[in-house]
Amino acid sequence: MSRSRQPPLVTGISPNEGIPWTKVTIRGENLGTGPTDLIGLTICGHNCLLTAEWMSASKIVCRVGQAKNDKGDIIVTTKSGGKGTSTVSFKLLKPEKIGLLDQSAVWVDEMNYYDMRTDRNKGIPPLSLRPANPLGIEIEKSKFPQKDLEILFPGMSADFTSENFSAAWYLIENHSTTSFEQLKMAVTNLKRQANKKSEGSLAYVKGGLSTFFEAQDALSAIHQKLEADGTEKVEGSMTQKLENVLNRASNTADTLFQEVLGRKDKADSTRNALNVLQRFKFLFNLPLNIERNIQKGDYDVVINDYEKAKSLFGKTEVQVFKKYYAEVETRIEALRELLLAKLLETPSTLHDQKRYIRYLSDLHAPGDPAWQCIGAQHRWILQLMHSCKEGYVQDLKGTAGLHSPMLDLDNDTRPLVLGPLSQTASLKRGSSFQSGRDDTWRYKTPHRVAFVEKLTKLVLSQLPNFWKLWISYVNGSLFSEKMIQEVMQCLVKLIRGALLPLSIPECGVRQYGGWEVKSELSGQWLAHVIQTIRLTYESLTALEIPNDMLQTIQDLILDLRVRCVMVTLQHTAEEIKRLAEKEDWIIDNEGLTSLPYQFEQCIVHSLQSLKGVLECKPGEASVFQQPKTQEEVCQLSINIMQIFIYCLEQLSTKPDADVDTTHLSVDVSSPDLFGSIHEDFSLTSEQRLLIVLSNCCYLERHTFLNIAEHFEKHNFQGIEKITQVSMASLKELDQRLFENYIELKADPIVGSLEPGIYAGYFDWKDCLPPTGVRNYLKEALVNIIAVHAEVFTISKELVPRVLSKVVEAVSEELSRLMQCVSSFSKNGALQARLEICALRDTVAVHLTPESKSSFKQALEALPQLSSGADKKLLEELLNKFKSSMHLQLTCFQAASSTMMKT
Repeated sequence: MSRSRQPPLVTGISPNEGIPWTKVTIRGENLGTGPTDLIGLTICGHNCLLTAEWMSASKIVCRVGQAKNDKGDIIVTTKSGGKGTSTVSFKLLKPEKIGLLDQSAVWVDEMNYYDMRTDRNKGIPPLSLRPANPLGIEIEKSKFPQKDLEILFPGMSADFTSENFSAAWYLIENHSTTSFEQLKMAVTNLKRQANKKSEGSLAYVKGGLSTFFEAQDALSAIHQKLEADGTEKVEGSMTQKLENVLNRASNTADTLFQEVLGRKDKADSTRNALNVLQRFKFLFNLPLNIERNIQKGDYDVVINDYEKAKSLFGKTEVQVFKKYYAEVETRIEALRELLLAKLLETPSTLHDQKRYIRYLSDLHAPGDPAWQCIGAQHRWILQLMHSCKEGYVQDLKGTAGLHSPMLDLDNDTRPLVLGPLSQTASLKRGSSFQSGRDDTWRYKTPHRVAFVEKLTKLVLSQLPNFWKLWISYVNGSLFSEKMIQEVMQCLVKLIRGALLPLSIPECGVRQYGGWEVKSELSGQWLAHVIQTIRLTYESLTALEIPNDMLQTIQDLILDLRVRCVMVTLQHTAEEIKRLAEKEDWIIDNEGLTSLPYQFEQCIVHSLQSLKGVLECKPGEASVFQQPKTQEEVCQLSINIMQIFIYCLEQLSTKPDADVDTTHLSVDVSSPDLFGSIHEDFSLTSEQRLLIVLSNCCYLERHTFLNIAEHFEKHNFQGIEKITQVSMASLKELDQRLFENYIELKADPIVGSLEPGIYAGYFDWKDCLPPTGVRNYLKEALVNIIAVHAEVFTISKELVPRVLSKVVEAVSEELSRLMQCVSSFSKNGALQARLEICALRDTVAVHLTPESKSSFKQALEALPQLSSGADKKLLEELLNKFKSSMHLQLTCFQAASSTMMKT
């Protein structure tokens, strides 16, 4: 049989989702011609025809039944159109879990009721009624540190049942990675829960409003039928009977559920009691937990538990809670005392100090733990510094000398700060400073130097933590500044007591001094100490300690630098005094010994050892800023120069028996030396005078000028005065020694002239014609040549100076003798002119204005030559003399050619 209508088509359903027994309205086309035409209706595979109500060909109302599928089509079947199709679907939601005693607007299948006893959250205590997820979205735990959250939200909690609940903390802890859309969904869930909670029964009524309307319609229909029937007038009202039936049913129901309701009330009471016990279990176990955590050192856990207990039970009126909370307070008080003892314990690290201070602050300890710690550290540092001094003083008193027992630099009990110091303060002395001293000096540290190094190391190990603790406590406390200043002053006074005892007042000598030493530290050790204190100052500056607190250290460094300069110059003077003992009298080509070089090197090495001391580090003043210091340094420098000049004078006047000539030698490479110098050569006093004179000349022209340049290079003041005074003393010595030598050499020659002239009863008035130069003059020339040889052997540069003075003395004496002659014969005048001219021409290269004047006066005292024959004879005799004495006069010719070349 063919159908006359099209198959049904479902195009809409409202609502499109819901739980079983939800009433829905189906809309579409060809849904039947009437109620009898509708023969089938399925939603999600479940037959809903029993509850279907045909309204029109485009509308059907029904209830969704229990279905196996969560989502499915709506299929309508009619006689006229057959089985239809659907363009929409319905989503079946899971029903809310309803207990036996919960209200419901729809009938609940008793076979599938929800029993709370078999469906509990195992992670939460069984009697806890708080929801596990109030937002209704997936929880995503974050890795944010719990301690940081506690710092960020002080006094708050992420527990939403707590009075101090923080929503931000809860979101960071459980939903830090949740998307914004999910958070919006969570807001909707919260609103829904809030509305449901606020509406209460009204929400229940709204949810089952259609059911109430249906029940009302049914009751109205029954009432109308009863009134129409009229049976209520016979044997009582039917409504009354029905009411009685319903009342009996209600009483029966109450009887049936009375036992269940009683058990429910009892269970609720038990549940509440267990919940109370579970909630306050924290307080009952807290005293024991505190003891255990203290033993393990988990002070943070103890503090957190204490804060929690204090917030919950600090103001409780319940006697049991008061008793247990008092026990907690007793444990916490013991913990405060323990932490305070650990805080004041010395030595301790800055990290531990800050940690204990924080613990005590969190525990609300009385007083100011940070200030107590600062005071304890301050007393501890001062005690360490004084104990260090007393230990070294006692060690020194128990030893025989300054360097005994020797203090090993690697000794852990007294370590020395010699890392960078061993390079910057190393002493590289010249040969004159290395006698009697080897490289082991570095390992023989004086007690006072070891004390300064140990003291500075102690301060650098303790003061940084002390300073940082103060900075952490408060920025710029007046009392803390006094403490730091007291530590600085104690450090400076202890060092002054060891190195500069005269700079300490008498009242502080006993406390800061007590070093019973007879000798003062050398300049090398003082320079080493200065470097140590400078490194200490740099380390303290790096801590950003104010400069005014460190000014006492700067003043100490300046005083030590000045003292180091003074001591070094004094020790240099002592070294130079001993230079005379090192004179070996070995001369070089220039007639110099090693003494001027040793003198210059001695001063150069002393200044080099002072280079680091004189150098001004950042913030330091110049050593020479005080006029008094300038004057003292200038006087010490002059004293050094004059001591060396005195050494030269002592060497020049040293007796022959005191001169060691076993090692004497000369530079035989010079071709100008006379062959008379041989192995058994011994020094005479005249030769020592010449050597000292040669050294004086070199000192004047080179050494003193070089030393002045070195002084200037090291920023010494008063260099011009030093040079002038030194040069004046040197020239005075040079002139005195030169005059002594000339006196020694010229006097014998001059003294031999007059006896030689009148030897053999010679008379100028009655003499034979001249045949040549007489022997007295030749003997005088030979003596002058001997002086030349002696001077030339020592120093070529002294030859003109010495011979010119000798020639002056001889010419002066010869002029005197000529002027004393009353008259000359012709032959006598010719003989005298011959001898005077021979001497003058021979030493012409060494003539001075004075000697020329003397020769002129001698010739003027003679009668003039009257004839040409006399002049010719004079010339012939002069040539003969020069020819016969050619070998002897070669030295004068060589000198002449040398001077012409120069």
